[in-house]
Amino acid sequence: MLNIWNTILYQPLLNALAFLVSIVPGGDVGIAVIILTILVKIVLFPLSQKSIEGQAEMNILAPEINKIKASGVSKEEQARQTFDLYKKHNTNPFSGCLLVLIQIPVIFALYFVFLKGINFEGGFLYSFIPTPPHINMIFLGFLDITQKSLVLAILAGISQYLQAYFMPKPVVSSSTGSSFSDNFTKSMGMQMKYIFPFIIAFIAYSISGAVALYWITSNLFMVGQQIYVKKEKNFKIVIK
Repeated sequence: MLNIWNTILYQPLLNALAFLVSIVPGGDVGIAVIILTILVKIVLFPLSQKSIEGQAEMNILAPEINKIKASGVSKEEQARQTFDLYKKHNTNPFSGCLLVLIQIPVIFALYFVFLKGINFEGGFLYSFIPTPPHINMIFLGFLDITQKSLVLAILAGISQYLQAYFMPKPVVSSSTGSSFSDNFTKSMGMQMKYIFPFIIAFIAYSISGAVALYWITSNLFMVGQQIYVKKEKNFKIVIK
């Protein structure tokens, strides 16, 4: 399993980072980290786009779903009507989860490249990828990304908050008697928005500036993508 992980995910990303370090001005590893993160996010764009769009579509259907829940019909009839609603609008409520699961191994591999892959002497480089002649760990000339960085950690936390802020809100019943699932959904949303950014900031500060740069770049890319999806969905609603 470890060999599969290294061959399919870790090694290609490490080699991509080595190549970028060799071509960016001054061998700035921080700039290479940002570029590689953006490239990976672009490759994953179709999957993450479908996931965000799926959640946005669920939110659009939320009023209809709430009407079904408030109709007073049996649970079986509610399930049937809800299924028909999804079918009518060609929406799969579980597609977003599946697409997120597909992305997780790639994201973790990218994370581990920045966590332990800055050293290119481990024998993982391909024969056609030379070891970068100059490796500069001082990002933009003043931030050592091998060390803890309070500035980058704070920015990582802020970017995580923005990512959670612009994330499509999950569907919650509008009925007066909130169910356990609704309360759980609200609780998770609050934690993702107000607690998780502190966790990310703490992790980013505890490890290194390279990981913090990864989180900042990844989160800001997602913010832009979420804003794009929201505008696109609103435009489609207006057209309809």
